[in-house]
Amino acid sequence: MNFIVYDIFLLIVFAIVVSGFLYKNRANLKKDGLLFLYKASWGIKLINYVGNKYTKTLKVLSYVSIAIGYILMGFMLYFLGRIIFIYTFMPDVVRAIKIPPIMPLIPYLPQAFKLDFLPPFYFTYWIIILAVIAISHEFAHGIFAAYNKIKIKTTGFGFFPFFLPVFLAAFVELDEEKMQKHKKLEQMAILSAGTFANVLVAGFFLIILWLYFSVAFVAGGVQFNGYAYNTLLTNEITEINNISLENPSYDQILEVMGNSSLADISVGEEIYSGIKAVSPEGEYVQLYYDAPAIRDKIGAIITKINGVSVNSKETLALEISKYSPGDKITINGIDAEKEVSYEIELGDYPSEPGRAWLGIVFIPKSVSGIVGKMTQIVTSFKKENVYYKPRWDGISVFIYNLLWWLILISISVALVNMLPVGIFDGGRFFYLTVLGITGSPKIARKTFSAVTYLFLFLILALMFFWAWSFF
Repeated sequence: MNFIVYDIFLLIVFAIVVSGFLYKNRANLKKDGLLFLYKASWGIKLINYVGNKYTKTLKVLSYVSIAIGYILMGFMLYFLGRIIFIYTFMPDVVRAIKIPPIMPLIPYLPQAFKLDFLPPFYFTYWIIILAVIAISHEFAHGIFAAYNKIKIKTTGFGFFPFFLPVFLAAFVELDEEKMQKHKKLEQMAILSAGTFANVLVAGFFLIILWLYFSVAFVAGGVQFNGYAYNTLLTNEITEINNISLENPSYDQILEVMGNSSLADISVGEEIYSGIKAVSPEGEYVQLYYDAPAIRDKIGAIITKINGVSVNSKETLALEISKYSPGDKITINGIDAEKEVSYEIELGDYPSEPGRAWLGIVFIPKSVSGIVGKMTQIVTSFKKENVYYKPRWDGISVFIYNLLWWLILISISVALVNMLPVGIFDGGRFFYLTVLGITGSPKIARKTFSAVTYLFLFLILALMFFWAWSFF
C-alpha cells in the first residue's frame, strides 16, 4: 500500500487526538488574533536552568547570534531581490515553478503542484519538522531571555481555528515590558536567538545526513548526462535523412528535420545522429555522433557491463577498455526507475581508431550564484556521476528525504524570520538597529514602518506578477 494512505490516516488520528486534548484543556486556551494559544509552563524550568547555568558561554553566543542575524538578513534581502527579478522578468520560469511566491509549506504541496525537483512532503515529515524547528527556535529565545534576567511567563502552542487543529506553532511568552527596558544589544541577542537556533539545527542535521547517507546508500551505478557530440559550422552539413543540402542555413535544416532533434545527418563522409544545440546566431551547430549510446537510447544510469558491476566513471572506462570496436555487449541499467537491459555493438572512438566506445559524456555541473554554491557544499558528500542505490528499500529514501527537508526548512525559517518586517523577529531587530544608529526613537519608528509597508507592497507585486505570468 502507498505510504500516503498511512500518512493521511496518521493526520486524521493526530487531528482527533489534538482536538480532544484542546477541548479537555479549553480553560488554558486564549484567543490572540487569528490564533488560539494553549498556554502552559512546559520547559520553563529547563530554560531557566540553561540560561542561568551557562552564563559565560551565552555571553559569547549573544554576539555570535547578533552577527548571524545580520548575515541572515543580508542573505534574505538578496534572495528577495532575486525572487522579485525572476517573477517580474522571467514569466516562463514562473510558469514552470507553478506555485505562488507566498505559499506556506503544507503537507503534500510538492505532490499537489507536481514539483518533480522536490522530494515528496508528507504530514509525518511536517509534524516532526515543525516540532523540532519551532521548539528549538522558541526555547532559544527563552534561554537568552533567562540569561538576561527576563521573566518567562508561559510556554505553549498556537493553533489556527479555521483548519484541522494540526497547523500549530510553538511560543515562549516573555515579559515584554521588562525586555524593552534592557540594552539594545541584549534585546537583539534575544530576538536573533531563534534564527541562531535554526542555523544550529540545520548544521547538526546536515552532519547527521552525511553520516546517514554513508550507511543507508551504496554506489550502485554510473550516471552520465549526455551523448557525445561535435561542434561544426552549420553550412558544413551536406545531407539530412537522404535529402541533399548545399551550404544550408539553420532555418533550412529545421525545415528538413521538422519537430525532431534526431536524424541521419551527413557532414561529408561523417555520419551524425541529431542536433544537440545551436549557437545564438545559428552559425555553429552541435551534432550528436552516430554512437551506440544514442542509437540504442541507453538510459542515464549504467549498473553492469556483461554482468560486471560498475559504480564510477573509472570502473566503467576500465570495463569498456577490455573490448574492441564491433564487440557486442550487454548493458544493464536503470531508466525511469525501472531496470532495463541493452544488447549493443560497441563503436569506434572517433579520435582514437581501434578504441571501443559507447558515446556517452560526463559534463561537469556548472555552479553559479550563492544558492548554487551552498547546494554544492550541502551535497558534497555525493560523488558526481555516481548513482546511489538505497541499502534498505523504502526506509533509506524516506529518512533521507526527512533529513533533507529538515535542513531546508530550518534554513528557510531562519532566513524568513530575519526579514525587517513587523511580524518577524527581524522587524524589531531592524528597528533596534536604526535606533542604535540614529539615537532617535521617532526616526526608528518611521523607518521601521516604511520598510514594513515597502515589503508588503513587494509581496503584493510578486503575487500580481505570478498571476500575470499565466495569461
